[in-house]
Amino acid sequence: MSVKLTEVARQAGVSLATASRVLNGSARTPAPAIADRVRAAAEELGYVANAQAQALARSTTGLVGLVVHDIADPYFSAIAHGVQETALQHRRQVLLAGTDIAGGEPEGSAELSAVNAFISYRTDAIILAASRLQDEDPRVSSALGRYIKNGGRVVALGSTGIPGALSLPLPNREGAAALAAALLDRGHTRFAILAGPPERNTARYRVEGFTAALAAAGIEAVAVVPGAFNSRGGYDATLECLDLPGMPVAAGAGKNDGGAPGLCILAANDVMALGAMTALRSRGLRIPQDVQVAGFDDIPTLRDHSPGLTTYRLPLEDIGRIAAGLALDPNGAPAPGITGEVVLRESAGAARG
Repeated sequence: MSVKLTEVARQAGVSLATASRVLNGSARTPAPAIADRVRAAAEELGYVANAQAQALARSTTGLVGLVVHDIADPYFSAIAHGVQETALQHRRQVLLAGTDIAGGEPEGSAELSAVNAFISYRTDAIILAASRLQDEDPRVSSALGRYIKNGGRVVALGSTGIPGALSLPLPNREGAAALAAALLDRGHTRFAILAGPPERNTARYRVEGFTAALAAAGIEAVAVVPGAFNSRGGYDATLECLDLPGMPVAAGAGKNDGGAPGLCILAANDVMALGAMTALRSRGLRIPQDVQVAGFDDIPTLRDHSPGLTTYRLPLEDIGRIAAGLALDPNGAPAPGITGEVVLRESAGAARG
């Protein structure tokens, strides 16, 4: 049975109002000796402060809502780590919600449920880390618009159509173009793109970056295959790609067909790339001898995979820290531009031919 504030007040020999001011974080606090007596009584009795009462006293809940797509995805866990680090520096706790498990509901409904829950908990800010849709769900935009008008702060990674929300731009087009250009410089000439979900801005921008760099070199991708933004999506899209007529890798052959230049697969993110590598092995194809693979993000778990995956590195934890800083420090300096870098590893050895 929980200890009541009245019991703490009685134990400390103070009024209920005084005990509340000390334990619920009011700006009006009594003398230090009295405050120490109240805290000692609370500790002795095992009292846990009521979060709602603290929110009323402080005009803040001390909570930040973070919406991700897939909690298990290392991309989001790295961002979440950065968000939590900055939140703790601001004496805030993070509430986390994923949108990939919606109980049979569409993903947009899962995001709406998460946003409404965070609003009901009166979070001080909401950070949207999941890739934004090309067309924002009007229900989500409406709910967040009201939240912002009532004093809440919203930060979205990437561009967003939510009025009043702050956007933290990410170099998705630029990074994809830089990665494709680096592979072109190493002699690759035949590319297939695992495009991810085209309705998601992140996937679409990265594909635009890939194709723009290839077009500048007078090259067109031999295939652009959409799929889910996860390992299974990369696996399925790769098998679909390999089975297309005229693909420069013969499924099951274990080598390039007819001595043609090797195929280089550009995946819209690292987890798709890892799924692609599994699919290639299932067809008896070697990486990078038969097919080369590159991803995007440089998720922390890549160190556990062999061959090492060529990718474009985003500073994921820094992105989380910066997003949280924008959400929690309205008077802070403007966010610095996010930059990344191409990381060339064994999975994309120079193409032959």
